[in-house]
Amino acid sequence: MISFFIALALLVGGYCLYGRFVERVIRADASQPTPARTMADGVDYVELPTWKIYLIQFLNISGLGPIFGAIMGVMYGPVAFYWIVFGTIFGGAVHDYLSGMVSLRSGGASLPEIVGDHLGRGVKHSMRVLSMLLMLMIGAVFVYNPADLLAELTPDWLGRNFWIVVIFVYYILATMLPIDKVIGRLYPVFGVALLFMAVGVMVMCIVHGADMPEMWSEMYNHQPDTERLPVFPMVFMSISCGAFSGFHATQSPLMARCLKSEKDGRVAFYGAMVTEGVVALIWAAAAITYTRGYAGLHEAMQTHSPATFVNMLTQDWLGRLGGILAVMGVIAAPISTGDTALRSARLIAADIMHLEQRTITKRLMVTVPLFAITAWLMLSPFEVIWRYVSFFNQLLSVFTMWAMTVWLRRNGMNYRISIFWAMFFSAVCTSYILYAPEGITFITQRYWGVPVDYTFSVVCGVAVAALSALVFVRWERKVPKTPANR
Repeated sequence: MISFFIALALLVGGYCLYGRFVERVIRADASQPTPARTMADGVDYVELPTWKIYLIQFLNISGLGPIFGAIMGVMYGPVAFYWIVFGTIFGGAVHDYLSGMVSLRSGGASLPEIVGDHLGRGVKHSMRVLSMLLMLMIGAVFVYNPADLLAELTPDWLGRNFWIVVIFVYYILATMLPIDKVIGRLYPVFGVALLFMAVGVMVMCIVHGADMPEMWSEMYNHQPDTERLPVFPMVFMSISCGAFSGFHATQSPLMARCLKSEKDGRVAFYGAMVTEGVVALIWAAAAITYTRGYAGLHEAMQTHSPATFVNMLTQDWLGRLGGILAVMGVIAAPISTGDTALRSARLIAADIMHLEQRTITKRLMVTVPLFAITAWLMLSPFEVIWRYVSFFNQLLSVFTMWAMTVWLRRNGMNYRISIFWAMFFSAVCTSYILYAPEGITFITQRYWGVPVDYTFSVVCGVAVAALSALVFVRWERKVPKTPANR
């Protein structure tokens, strides 16, 4: 229990200290006009209060990731807790903050345009396809779980299919309408539900603290098949939204278009990510505490889906009313991520076509095809789509962090805050696509009967990271040494 409080204090301290350091690195300036003022359109560029932007960003990036990812990822042992804490402070929060602030200073540009501006036209086209596909897949998969939970909480005649239709219709409205009409009004309510759930579960963790193992005990991988599920790179793919997630960079531009001041960026982007890290920490601790250890959690996950496990835990710990309110928070999280993912898809598509979005007709021109593709994707099994969401999500972070590193260098700023993570996730994603059961190993196993060797996959990952760094260093030497710009 002591280590839980230490981890919690580190996350809060990280926001106060390292968050302020990163803010100074990019020289946030409250006197500079933001796109919400210079490009106001009443639809996407709308000034919102900082507290609303913080809650919207938090809900956008949370989804089920910091809950389900933490529950399943904690089976890798105490390293999962260390990853949540230090990955959030030095990696994920920096990633979210930089992507939001660079978008802010680029007129609220979407992620593919930002990355393309700094990594080249070929990467821009690849990022357009990758980010668009990820947004649509997230929109599709974040219909199923909330629909299942709503079906459990409502009469039988309001079944799963009914709630799928309701959520899908809501997604259309949230994607089309001005951001302050639906998202700006509903998200504060959703945010209260999600935070109530986290606080309630944390209190019960403290009550049952005797069953919580310390983070410096049992320091080994607790997965039943450690050969197939090694800590590297799997834990960094399992716990993404609770520590470091490429998807977040696609959401930051939404809020960059609504900020009133550059100084609000630390709360909106860095603060929202730290809050998500706290949620992931709470759920990782809760899963182990509730099941009284790693063996109990493994047994529970054999008989329960993550959604039913969350429902069972909240009902037992918080009572029926508290459990319902807590589960409502779990329902709100994926819905609030799915709708903004599809809204991001509309904005990315509009940026590609250079199509302004002031009129409802032009928004329909973009939205209708996107939702038709999303509906088609929903015909595939959840498990199939989710496999590729994890990989595409972290691959996005690789391009984002290299683009942020280039941007920092071009502006004479301290690029060391990002280059390590660009290299690290270059290695993670390469190793994962080679070794993961759904990656290259699937092909080699199927056609040649031989999986990709683990050591070979790690060596390839390190080689790709080193090669990427070498390319950056050669480019960096050609860039004139300039004083820091805004």
